[in-house]
Amino acid sequence: MQQYFIEQAPTYDEAERKARAKYGERLTILMHETVKIPGGFLNLFSREGVKIAGIIPKLGKGVQAREPGAREPSIREFIPSQEPSQPREHRVAREPLGFVEEKERILAMAKAGKDNAIKEVLAEVKTIKEKLETQGLASSREEHPTLNRIDDVLILNDFPPSYRKTLLDRIRKEISLDGLEDYNAVQDRVLEWIGESIRIHDSAAFKIRPRVMVLVGPTGVGKTTTIAKLAANFGIDDMGHHKRRIIMVTIDAYRIGARQQLETYSSVMEFPCYAVGDYDELKKLMAMNAEGTDLFLIDTIGKNPRDMVQLGEMKQLLDAAGSQAEIHLALSASTKASDLTEILRHFECFNYRSVIVTKLDETIRTGNIIGALAEKGKAVSYITNGQKVPTDIQRAQVIQFLINLEGFRVNRIKLEDRFPPTGNEHMQKWS
Repeated sequence: MQQYFIEQAPTYDEAERKARAKYGERLTILMHETVKIPGGFLNLFSREGVKIAGIIPKLGKGVQAREPGAREPSIREFIPSQEPSQPREHRVAREPLGFVEEKERILAMAKAGKDNAIKEVLAEVKTIKEKLETQGLASSREEHPTLNRIDDVLILNDFPPSYRKTLLDRIRKEISLDGLEDYNAVQDRVLEWIGESIRIHDSAAFKIRPRVMVLVGPTGVGKTTTIAKLAANFGIDDMGHHKRRIIMVTIDAYRIGARQQLETYSSVMEFPCYAVGDYDELKKLMAMNAEGTDLFLIDTIGKNPRDMVQLGEMKQLLDAAGSQAEIHLALSASTKASDLTEILRHFECFNYRSVIVTKLDETIRTGNIIGALAEKGKAVSYITNGQKVPTDIQRAQVIQFLINLEGFRVNRIKLEDRFPPTGNEHMQKWS
């Protein structure tokens, strides 16, 4: 009886080597295919590999089985050699008796199996198509020009694919085919839906004293400048007089440039500024100055969001600020959507209450930030629009994101009625 074999490995050559090592050189490989090979912890992770299949011909007449440990006979010992005088290109190895018939039978079975699989897939596709058509989601509707135009505008604004899909699915669900003929009406609805997806953080203001605000985030997003803007807006009135006692703190005690920048701001505004290096120093500083202080503003070291060790160390230090501390994650509006998602995820360990969107002036598209925040369910507290202190900061408003979208017809009056300003914090005039 003919013997069959199946072997798999990361590459074709490795699978062939394994097969020949197990079953001998006389095996013949009939077919191969790409497969997923389980691996990693508890086989939870798979990788690309190759599976080969074939047959091991029966031993020819007069050939005896191998003894354990004996040398595997070469395939040449089973195949009569060609005449030496015959040119190399015309020498053809003869296959053992019965091999050709067996090979053809296996190939025919494999082909029949493939044909059956294709028929099953086609039947499945037909069933799905029929279900879609009965639900009013035929392929003709998928290609409606209004849907294509809306998707193009969303792509123009750098909205992530999953966010675009959600909006397009909502259009298909809530707007009829006749309604799709009015593009302007559809885009007005879409703009409102985008506004609904933007969450604004409900600030606790100064109900608790001292209020503690901590800014965390990657390097280069403008945390120190944002700390200075918040200090100026919360601590100095329009006449230039102090209205609250504010203490500015940096935990970046070793990076001289960052410390000097914050000290310069504090000197101009005449607010105290301290640098701390560990948990105990921060705990002691806040305990000694809690009485009579309205607000602690804590600047942190810019961290690589993928360095979980550094993030964990900073998290332990910031625990000294107490459970009432407001952690705000600073994000640059110009960061691409995929990176935003990673940053939001990696800084989850800080339990940040909201996001401060910085550098809105450095980009003409806001779909990336809107989409990333919506998918993570995060709220926005403040947005900054330049480097000027104290003017280039504003309490976050939905309208500010919507008017920056390209390709949409923005009716500002209507949208401001739909999304009125929230919060009662007074900020300096927006420049």
